[in-house]
Amino acid sequence: MRHHVVLPLVGLLLTPLLSSPAFAQAEPPPERTINLLVYGDDPCPQGEGDEIVVCARRPEAERYRIPKKLREKPAVSGGPGWGSQVATMESVQRQNLPNSCSVNGANGATGCTAKMLEQWFAERRMQQSRGEP
Repeated sequence: MRHHVVLPLVGLLLTPLLSSPAFAQAEPPPERTINLLVYGDDPCPQGEGDEIVVCARRPEAERYRIPKKLREKPAVSGGPGWGSQVATMESVQRQNLPNSCSVNGANGATGCTAKMLEQWFAERRMQQSRGEP
């Protein structure tokens, strides 16, 4: 029952707004502007009525090419490169492999001697490059 009372009130409220002079006067349509690319010696079409036609001229060699902004490679957003991501994944997975000098994985401790020898050789090369005995 309540709906029967509300709907006529809404109609009574909207009727004065729809009959106001602002709604009665139709505004003229806005003028149209058309942007076109023309190639080589092609003519720029003329506008009809209030139309404005703006033409940009490109060389004939560009007619069937992909637009330049689509041909360019997008800039990388500063993230790590593909190669460094692969190296990171390999180093993380290497901890689970044998000969890794890690408490994780099967035979992880078997690589500790190899790591210790690599470090010793690196330190020895540094000493030799400095001229130390």
